[in-house]
Amino acid sequence: MGQALDLARDSVCCAPNPSVGCIIVKDTYCIGRGSTESYGGNHAEVVAIKDALSKGYVLAGSTIYVTLEPCCHYGKTPPCLKSILDIQPLRVVIAVLDPNPIVSGKSVNQLRLSGIIVDVGVCRDEALWLNIGFFSRMLISRSWVRTKIASSLDGKSSLYNKQSKWITCNNSRKDGHYWRARSGAILTGIGTVIHDNPSLTVRYFPTSKQPIKAIVDDNFVIDPNSNIFDGSRVVIFTAISNKEKENIISDKNGEVVLIDSLNRPDNLMDLNIVMSWFHQNNINEIHVEAGPGLNGRLLITHAIDEFLIYVAPILIGDANSIVKLPIIDNLKESFSFSILESLIIDKDIRLRLYTDSSWDKIKASFI
Repeated sequence: MGQALDLARDSVCCAPNPSVGCIIVKDTYCIGRGSTESYGGNHAEVVAIKDALSKGYVLAGSTIYVTLEPCCHYGKTPPCLKSILDIQPLRVVIAVLDPNPIVSGKSVNQLRLSGIIVDVGVCRDEALWLNIGFFSRMLISRSWVRTKIASSLDGKSSLYNKQSKWITCNNSRKDGHYWRARSGAILTGIGTVIHDNPSLTVRYFPTSKQPIKAIVDDNFVIDPNSNIFDGSRVVIFTAISNKEKENIISDKNGEVVLIDSLNRPDNLMDLNIVMSWFHQNNINEIHVEAGPGLNGRLLITHAIDEFLIYVAPILIGDANSIVKLPIIDNLKESFSFSILESLIIDKDIRLRLYTDSSWDKIKASFI
């Protein structure tokens, strides 16, 4: 199952489908391997079966290890369950049930009714975290929001003069592109677009599809000549309508989504409505790369589910913080997180932190 999970981790360009890995074993030998192809392509089980058949193996009596319950319905492809039943395996080992209500548990029942041994729950949590956005969207009707930050030891993200490229090492920056690649959308604020003019593309990880670029621009001040308008899909969330600029942006494959800011004391958009747009458009994971202002707004809105923080062993001093929050009078008002994992990348440390409330809601809905 560990090998199947590794295959799934490299299969991140299949959204909104989950990333799945599959290993087929017979007589202690691995005879087939597969991972989910890009959206509309074959699922992991079918890829692994075809791999084994292409090598001349007889699959009857084999054991299939798969990181997610096989589908039993027609979508972009036929159901994987039929392909599995056709080869007559002895046993199927599944890491976690599919949270999609049209699948969940149904394939397991069909396999068992056909006389196949089925085990469920091997490496369950690893498989769930691998597709946390898919589970979040299916179970609690919201996309999973992961905020990526590069920080110094004293919690600073940039110098006031903006001459702070780069805080973290080259390999940390490359690692960040894996998380871009597995997301359905990369979200940033208009301040980052104005000051950094980023392209917001995946460059250091192979991908067949670039994520949507999404910008929070309350006052619609974005320059249509910004680097983000490179022909790929761009979505601008704003509270201001400007038909002339909207038409220019539309010609560049951009879309303007108007969000009502009326009756709000700060005249800023309600980010909960922005988050709802992502869920309605089948985005599993949102990858945020923004400044302290938008990070703070998202945190106060309780929209952030996970922090992906790369910490460099340097001290900067008086500079921009990683997140802008109001002053609190009691530590009980602070935002707390749990540590999912830590990893050393050269001299940097990569931390993954998650909010207990998001994880608890998913567990309560599924486990």
